[in-house]
Amino acid sequence: MDDEYAKLIRRMNPPRVVIDNNSCEDATVIQVDSVNKHGILLEVVQVLTDMNLIITKAYISCDAGWFMDVFNVINYDGNKIRDKEVIDYIQRRLESNASFSPSLRDSVGVMPSEEHTSIELSGTDRPGLLSEVCAVLTDLHCSVVNAEIWTHNARAAAVVHVTDDSTGCAIKDPKRLSTIKELLCNVLKGNDDLKTANMTLSPPGVTNRERRLHQIMFADRDYERVEVDRLGGLENKKSRPNVTVLDCSQKDYTVITMRSKDRPKLLFDIICTLTDMQYVVFHGMVNTGRMEAYQEFYIRHVDGLPISSEAERERVVQCLEAAIERRAYEGLELELCTEDRVGLLSDITRIFRENSLCIKRAEISTKVGQVKDTFYVTDVTGNPVDPKIIDALRRQIGHSVLKVKHNSSISPKPPQETTMGFLFGNLFKARNFQSFKLVRSYS
Repeated sequence: MDDEYAKLIRRMNPPRVVIDNNSCEDATVIQVDSVNKHGILLEVVQVLTDMNLIITKAYISCDAGWFMDVFNVINYDGNKIRDKEVIDYIQRRLESNASFSPSLRDSVGVMPSEEHTSIELSGTDRPGLLSEVCAVLTDLHCSVVNAEIWTHNARAAAVVHVTDDSTGCAIKDPKRLSTIKELLCNVLKGNDDLKTANMTLSPPGVTNRERRLHQIMFADRDYERVEVDRLGGLENKKSRPNVTVLDCSQKDYTVITMRSKDRPKLLFDIICTLTDMQYVVFHGMVNTGRMEAYQEFYIRHVDGLPISSEAERERVVQCLEAAIERRAYEGLELELCTEDRVGLLSDITRIFRENSLCIKRAEISTKVGQVKDTFYVTDVTGNPVDPKIIDALRRQIGHSVLKVKHNSSISPKPPQETTMGFLFGNLFKARNFQSFKLVRSYS
């Protein structure tokens, strides 16, 4: 009965979205008001992230059954959102009931889609792993259409969409799927018997691919930090995010603050992890500078209780550090653009491996016969790649085909002083968000 009543309340109070380009000098302001429900913050942030918008500032409040958020956003060029069609599309998505409906399911399924077969992988990371996986798929006559691969803390996870290389359709034969699973698990396991390797089939489109990667790596416990890697090198600690978890007994919240190097999709990664850990963000703020992001959240567990033990506190710190680090790898970014062909990805990753490059993260995309792949690479010891190797690699693959996009070597600027009580002191005095619109984003 309570569920039906909650549904009635949501139908009577659909989300209201205001998109404003006038109140802030350097960002578009998006305000979302709605009846509150668990996961709604993640759903809103996911819509903005899917539109490739960068959230420079946010003010969050979802207490007393009502959800009120304000986001300052810009596009990847650093400009306001001026295109009316884009603004209308954002408004429709945020206001549509579909955006705020419960997920169809949270678990991983076993049936492939009509267009392609979605494969989820997890295992122990090592140099050359992606090359071996691609070689197996090529030998089994599978073409990789799209994929995203993350590595963190000696673990690797991937969501890969494959088709039969002769028909271009999803692979449905149970015997063939069983063979694919067996061979891929053998590759993922390697010589390490300490942790299980997994390959699972799941239909795409139900759960966001990047959220699935967070869930896969969380389930694989990648947040348990490895201080010494498999090659004997010490872990690089200079860029580790600063996460604190404190009590706020006055209002019975747990306060989480985070400082880290700023990057796109940072807020999505944090909210995704808190939601999957069954925490609710009641109040919060996000502030980004030119290099650093500061985030502050007042949370409780879904049962309404704050964090109560030191063990839970430590686990939250570890999991949030992992959420920030999984996508934040600093290395050499290479972009591959060319016509697609059978075995292309296998050949490219083999060439990387033969030149002693280690792929730390990758995004694979194929559209209308054209490939656009992005790889983040180091040498096998985790150090920056010798420019001579990249020059030789580009000569071998083609200068117009393989391009160097970015080399992340800039350290974030020193943190600015922020008092933990800043948000709390103002949060419970204000009853609307008008004051937020007067705050300008950092230039």
